[in-house]
Amino acid sequence: MEPELRLSWLPTHLTMQVLRIELSTYLVVRSLQKKFTFRKKLVSGFLFLNYKFIKMLVRISFFIIIGLLTISFANAQPEKVEILLLGCDHLSQIYKKGNPETDVFTEKRQKEIFEIVSSIKRYQPDMIMVEELPEEQNKLDSLYNLFRQNKLVLQNLEGGRSEIYQLAFNAGKQLNLNKIHCVNAPGGTSQSILDNGENIHLYKEETAALREIVKEKGRQIQNGSLSFTDYVRFLNEKETVQKTYHLKYITPARITNGTFKNPDNMVDTAFINPKYIGAELSAIFRNRDYKIYSNIVTNQLITHSKKILLIIGQAHIGSLQSIFRDDPAYTLADTQTYLK
Repeated sequence: MEPELRLSWLPTHLTMQVLRIELSTYLVVRSLQKKFTFRKKLVSGFLFLNYKFIKMLVRISFFIIIGLLTISFANAQPEKVEILLLGCDHLSQIYKKGNPETDVFTEKRQKEIFEIVSSIKRYQPDMIMVEELPEEQNKLDSLYNLFRQNKLVLQNLEGGRSEIYQLAFNAGKQLNLNKIHCVNAPGGTSQSILDNGENIHLYKEETAALREIVKEKGRQIQNGSLSFTDYVRFLNEKETVQKTYHLKYITPARITNGTFKNPDNMVDTAFINPKYIGAELSAIFRNRDYKIYSNIVTNQLITHSKKILLIIGQAHIGSLQSIFRDDPAYTLADTQTYLK
């Protein structure tokens, strides 16, 4: 009796290939047995030993081939693109005229800005993206080229306190990047348009609680007790990101049977279902984030960058994180690691 070969652990198509090889081997050996005229027992014994030897070689060869194919398949997997999402407040909106503690252009605050820039540099991105519409790309390119040549004074630029100029421009210049990419998208932005409906107290209470936390940080910036560096760290803490995400994408679904109050022009009220008014608000926010995501990934397909830094309003971070987690071509860098 021949020893039984168990291949039940293999995929069906591979099992059939091995069985075909073994059957072919057996038929060849049987053919040789009939042709030789040596003594039957001796020949049969000799051929039986050779048959077992050939079977062993076939098995060894099979496993070697499977191993090589596995290694080749692993090596053929495309390298993932890494992306770091840096949530930020709009620095130009923090500024209060007459209060130097809120001004990024003071020596104290510039030092803090460059601490954040140094953190960004440790990530070593080969592409920086910002919350600016693609339609503004040519304008931003011109300003950035002047900045790299030391021909642009940000204090003289309208909106020069913006994180785009303070963080992205400085980081890009120090990293010797040729371009800062615009990936923002149009869409509704105001959370205050949801102010009525069943269970609206849940949304208003959570909004007030988060707003008070942010206001307290604002007061600390204004009195000089909180650095911009620590403020950006706070904005990117997992707990802070989760609170913002929960307010924008989880709680609103509990609000029903209401209407939007003074929606901006980007909200098409003709397609809003009052029954799901809260979910409609989350959908508006999500729609914009998907457009931003589309701008990010299409830009990457053009540049083939492998390490992307996105500097964007903190309210987008939780949503974009969830989108990129579901994209197998991307991996999320740990922002907190670089802000320590």
